[in-house]
Amino acid sequence: MKKRLYSKIPLSQTVVALCEAKGIHHIVISPGSRNAPLTIGFTENPDMNCYSIVDERCAAFFALGIAQQIKKPVALVCTSGSALLNYYPAISEAFYSDIPLVVLSADRPIERIDIGDGQTIRQKNVFENHILYSANLYSEIVPETEINDLKIKQKQHEAQKHNEREINLALNASIENRGPVHINVPFYEPLYDTIEQPTISPKNIPVEYLEHRISDALRSSMLIEWNKAKRKIILIGVNAPNSIERRWIDHFAKDSSVLVLTETTSNIHHDTHVNCIDQLITSLNEEEFRALQPEILLTFGGMVVSKRIKAFFRNYQPKVHWHIDEKKAYDTYFCLTEHIKMNPNSFFSDFLPDTEALQNDYKSFWISLRNQRRVRHAEYLERIDFTDLKVFETLFNHIPDDQMIQLSNSSTVRYAQLFSLNPSFKVYCNRGTSGIDGSTSTAIGAAVASGVPTTLITGDLSFFYDSNGLWNDNIPANFKIILINNSGGGIFRILPGKSETDNFSTYFETKHKLTAQQLCSMFSVKYTQTNGIIGLLKGIENLYFNNDSPQLLEVFTPRKVNDSVLIDYFRHFI
Repeated sequence: MKKRLYSKIPLSQTVVALCEAKGIHHIVISPGSRNAPLTIGFTENPDMNCYSIVDERCAAFFALGIAQQIKKPVALVCTSGSALLNYYPAISEAFYSDIPLVVLSADRPIERIDIGDGQTIRQKNVFENHILYSANLYSEIVPETEINDLKIKQKQHEAQKHNEREINLALNASIENRGPVHINVPFYEPLYDTIEQPTISPKNIPVEYLEHRISDALRSSMLIEWNKAKRKIILIGVNAPNSIERRWIDHFAKDSSVLVLTETTSNIHHDTHVNCIDQLITSLNEEEFRALQPEILLTFGGMVVSKRIKAFFRNYQPKVHWHIDEKKAYDTYFCLTEHIKMNPNSFFSDFLPDTEALQNDYKSFWISLRNQRRVRHAEYLERIDFTDLKVFETLFNHIPDDQMIQLSNSSTVRYAQLFSLNPSFKVYCNRGTSGIDGSTSTAIGAAVASGVPTTLITGDLSFFYDSNGLWNDNIPANFKIILINNSGGGIFRILPGKSETDNFSTYFETKHKLTAQQLCSMFSVKYTQTNGIIGLLKGIENLYFNNDSPQLLEVFTPRKVNDSVLIDYFRHFI
């Protein structure tokens, strides 16, 4: 049996040991020399799942996808210099999506910064605006066992204690508050020396899990408001599948004064919910908006996709807005009155048994209108030509059950909002910052961690932007990509003020003639393409027939027709 090796550097041993103690077992490593002590420490540990990803931006989103699924911190390891900065897009996404990531950046010792050494930048607190905790560690020159001077030995001992405390604080922050942290780890050379037994045994400071409850006075006042309100809306944003107990979903269904609005990313389904918000509200007039305006707005979950519902609540504000989340509450609609710092299930368990269902026609009126909209939706889809909208309808009708669906930004997730998706789907999208970067890498990481058959549905700009995401030896054989290529940023064609000029097509729409065929050949991804409804149906069938290797289906749609079809779609409801 191969003997386990440890880096000779105590600081590396400390980082690895504390990660292991906190249950951090997924490590995404990008190559480098300065991070060699960490790479040795993690890869020599048989309890660590280590992944090698060259491109740091892709590595960070790959780690994000893993953490998204396991709901535990995933560590990122990189060398010093600009390598660290490539993590920033995923760090900001993790920050706003409450996904735990641990950035372990190797660094030069502090006296080597800003003197002209290679691969050195100011790494201290580099993510300070989008990080839960930044730990800046001290470096040691040699292992403590080799120091004879008592004063130096004492300083080395103090540095070790400082490092242990900082690492503990950072890792605990990521676990307790669900978000990214940064640990900057400076190393002196030599970097590659190993030993067979560790020289340190760092102290593990336990994680503290705080359970919040609302006061009796607040609960009583909320109950009074809830029970007398005749119009209540519950809006659910990004939400992990199966995270809300079914009994609470059924409870809301029985109250005719409560209208539940869900988004594609909420992963909640019920016949009495409005699941295509824009479809319902886009063509409402002033009187109808007033009739929809709630007295109470209750929200939970993450970011909301629909711009129209945001505009509605800002213009027709409820009397009170309660947001339920253990960590934070954004005043998205400029009317937030209470942040309930509880898990939604815990809040509902404490609150709902004492609520009283009211009998009126508030819900029934809007559900009836929703049903009319669905009929008009089907009528319109029946008569349109092959465009983006028709492609999404076909995809969602024919993708097999029980898939994890990873959606890219930005038109992809917005098209998905117009359809009633299969309840067996588990739907995800990077909505923390809503960027097009990293969708492919995130989806691959999620597929690896979950083991669930995964389909990434992506637009062309998002796909090509993250093309290095395919430079990954860990892609599962049953991973699918459906690439909808409309030769540019089609979302810009529906914005007010767009014009058919070279300036618009070059700098906004970013028109192109790229296809994924050569990329797929380079990265050993099976490739097929289609540009019509019959070919699309056949392509979907073939895509899911074979699971021997990753596959990509590229669907070409007309660049200049998609926008008019989508605009006419919403006019169809007037």
